[in-house]
Amino acid sequence: MRQTDIRAVLELILYFALVAGITFLIIHFVGQRTVVNGVSMQPTLSDGDNLIVDKLSYRFHDPDRFDIIVFPQEDGRYFIKRIIGLPGENVQIDEDGFIYINGEKLMESYGKEVMRDPGLAKDGIDLGADEYFVLGDNRNNSMDSRMEEVGLIAKNRIIGRAWLRIYPFSEIGFQKSVF
Repeated sequence: MRQTDIRAVLELILYFALVAGITFLIIHFVGQRTVVNGVSMQPTLSDGDNLIVDKLSYRFHDPDRFDIIVFPQEDGRYFIKRIIGLPGENVQIDEDGFIYINGEKLMESYGKEVMRDPGLAKDGIDLGADEYFVLGDNRNNSMDSRMEEVGLIAKNRIIGRAWLRIYPFSEIGFQKSVF
């Protein structure tokens, strides 16, 4: 092998190593693909939707009310839910399915239908300094902060926010905190 051939092979190896390194950094620190599994976020997100999760922005600012976030459960599953309650707030859900934040009725239209079960929020829940209360948009078919199995979500458990839907192709687009 000639010296120029060896140099070309080494440049090619270096190129692929650089691409692999950049890809690793992006996947671990910037964004990650996730697939919606289940109907808890319908009609906003559907079973099988593919999303890119923004893992970077929450390093610079706190999550906002109505952001759709991804977080892990202890059993290894990832949940996708909408933030309803922010740190330091009191969240209560009455018998009629209305949500109250610090005693004031929350005006929102994300819920697919009226909630039948207020769960743990029936008597009000006080959120800690880094805790969030989340609900699925399909409120009567969602495991969320109303249930003890999910509970309140600490900020350090949040992987990121839903940012870009990449599948199905007919629904491709950037997502806002308000879909």
